[in-house]
Amino acid sequence: AFTPGGERIFTTTFLQHPGGGLRDGLIHAIYGGVCGKVHAVLDGHPRTGPDVMPVLVHLGPAAPCGLASYESDVFGAEYQNNLFAACFNLQKITRHALKSAGAMFEPENHDFLVSNQKDFHPTDVFEDADGSLIVIDTGGWYKLCCPTSQLHKPDVLGAIYRVKKTGARRVADPRGLRLDWSAASTAELCKRLGDARPAVRRRAIVELGRRGAGAVQALTAVIQTGSSTTARLNAVWAATRIDDSAAREVARAALDDGDEVVRQAALHSISVRLDREALPQLLDMLHSESAANRRAAAEALGRLGDKTAIPALLAAAAAPADRALEHSLAYALIEIGDADATREGLKNPHLLSQRAALTALDQMPAGGLTAAVVAPYLASKDEAVKQTAAWIVGRRPEWGGALAEHFRERLASSNLSGDERAELERQLGRLAGSPEIQQLLASRLGDDRASNTERGSVLEAIAESKLKDMPPAWSAGLAPILSAGDAELLPKAIAAVRSFNSSKVSDARLVEGLLKVAGDGNAAEDLRVAALAAAPGGIGTPSPEAFRFLLTQLDPNRSVGVRLAAVEVLSKARLDREQLISLAETIKGVGPLEVDRLLAAFEQCGDEEVGLKVVAALNESPGLAALRAETLKPRLAKFGPPVQEQAAKLYARLDVGLAEQKARLEELLASLPAGDIRRGQAVFNSVKAACASCHAIGYLGGRLGPDLTRIGQVRAERDLLEAIVYPSASLVRSFEPIVVSTQDGQTFMGLLREDGADEVVLAKGPTEEFRIARDNIEEMLPGTISIMPQGLDRQISPQELSDLVTFLKNCK
Repeated sequence: AFTPGGERIFTTTFLQHPGGGLRDGLIHAIYGGVCGKVHAVLDGHPRTGPDVMPVLVHLGPAAPCGLASYESDVFGAEYQNNLFAACFNLQKITRHALKSAGAMFEPENHDFLVSNQKDFHPTDVFEDADGSLIVIDTGGWYKLCCPTSQLHKPDVLGAIYRVKKTGARRVADPRGLRLDWSAASTAELCKRLGDARPAVRRRAIVELGRRGAGAVQALTAVIQTGSSTTARLNAVWAATRIDDSAAREVARAALDDGDEVVRQAALHSISVRLDREALPQLLDMLHSESAANRRAAAEALGRLGDKTAIPALLAAAAAPADRALEHSLAYALIEIGDADATREGLKNPHLLSQRAALTALDQMPAGGLTAAVVAPYLASKDEAVKQTAAWIVGRRPEWGGALAEHFRERLASSNLSGDERAELERQLGRLAGSPEIQQLLASRLGDDRASNTERGSVLEAIAESKLKDMPPAWSAGLAPILSAGDAELLPKAIAAVRSFNSSKVSDARLVEGLLKVAGDGNAAEDLRVAALAAAPGGIGTPSPEAFRFLLTQLDPNRSVGVRLAAVEVLSKARLDREQLISLAETIKGVGPLEVDRLLAAFEQCGDEEVGLKVVAALNESPGLAALRAETLKPRLAKFGPPVQEQAAKLYARLDVGLAEQKARLEELLASLPAGDIRRGQAVFNSVKAACASCHAIGYLGGRLGPDLTRIGQVRAERDLLEAIVYPSASLVRSFEPIVVSTQDGQTFMGLLREDGADEVVLAKGPTEEFRIARDNIEEMLPGTISIMPQGLDRQISPQELSDLVTFLKNCK
């Protein structure tokens, strides 16, 4: 949709990764701006800062689609030029009144039309000629991408609604069909540009555009002779349609108009028509009282590409501005692309001008920035300038050597705030591919004179580095820290080791240090488990003491992170026969999150007694419902016929079809007791249900699964129950699993977290990731089984299940 002055607004889904109830919404499309999630698809597009452009309206999981700008005054003055959005998932039409706020808009948001029927899906909204609104409802037949389960409802038909205002005046001939259009003079058509009927105004614009150069004189007269604001505005748009140099004079004349919106339309007209004769006026408009029009003038100057505008753009950037105006000034410099003239901005006494020049030079193909130029800005007192410098540096690992001394001083500084030190750690992590930065981190790690704060920052940077292989100098520095057992540094050191693919870490001293921590009975149990999980290549056959300790960590009352870390260790260990028998007994008590991972410990075993105990334990396990027959069979493949015979009965129990699923859901819906919201919140946060380990509500919880802050707005009780009991029945968009097969015969499944040039990162659980080298991947396919384990309804009581559903239903 377009505002009267030509600003562009659009609806979009997944404009950011779901979190805090945010996901979809409306965006004010600023020319050259990059919007949405920070993702690899944005690479290659010029950016004007570390952050993407801001969102106009957050609507949550709304799936907004149709959008209309309301031109009529029939609903009343307060509705004129409002936006109406169709929110498919939320069963409503929202209304958004836009107020100017700097170079952007500040919206006032209202619900306009709301249904309490979950099968009402508004898909489009637009204004009819008489000022009424038309709403299109597609009903329940559409199931692809629809977050209301996979049960399409062809019997729930759609509808078309007309919304009128009670007592509103009747609009006579709303489309102007009784007017003579073919014989009307140009002057008569110009009068219709200010008509009260929007459809008549739009048709007049089209007709004048068709008349071409012959209409220019009359349109110029509309601008110069004091016609209504509406008529002058539409004269600009009519002239913009005319492909004739004389028509450009209309917009140039409108730049002197007394109305801000008319001037804005003129700026957009000049911009799209590339009117070079308007250059002097555009330079003057950089000093306009309207920030929005300063922005539009900068857009036009950038599109014209005249390098004489660069000093004026740099001067305009010196004044504090909002994100949109900052963007447009920097983007204009990028589009003009003269590095020598832009580099003069680095000499400007104003830091904001220097920042605009830095940003533009960084994004130009031949900007010529060097580490020596950018390094001083990393310590700037201006937060925005510092963030811009860090963003530039973080994408240039080849600068590591030139920046090493700067970072050495920053690491040793005792004056950094918590946020500044965290940013320093992120910068070092991003530059860790540089040999000089690797050596810097190793030297500070191994220096006994370095403070714990400094060494802690080094450990955080190592964990942030995301390198495939740990440099030998780092493992040499980590080993003494593990052996020393410093309570402050130890957790960070273990986390640093775990951040690597442990099979690629070969330093025996690291293993020795980790095992020392794991064997310390006075250390915290979660730290001991983490140390075992970090051991490169696994722990081999655990000692009896270590094995008993790991079994205790599988207790359902332990935290999810501790349980999964213990499972990780046991699944990779080379357990002897007696240990496997003990582990099989333990399976009876483990939950759906752990059971499948734990079975990996038995894959290489063919002992009949062990196999029979595993199958028997699974038959009693509350986590059985989390398993699928197709994933369980490879786990038991090496066992002989007696085990396979018993396992076949187990597979039959797991092979539940759609009809059985539906029957089970109907049975649960009918039998669940009344739920309680507060009890349901406790279930959500409990270690037994473990919902909060993967899902967030508000700003608390995990980030692995879909954000549930507003889940009650888009899912009915039955859909919530289905998602809990049968999570693979309907996979949420952006949370579909990926199956990766490697050239060395392994298969990995998880959520795609990174799809980089060198490696793919899959998240298997809240604390577990797979890093797979790109050159080792044979095939990547979409998966059909959710990584959320099935069977939670068997793990908690019917009352707890009902409470949980009630809580989620009320998350709105």
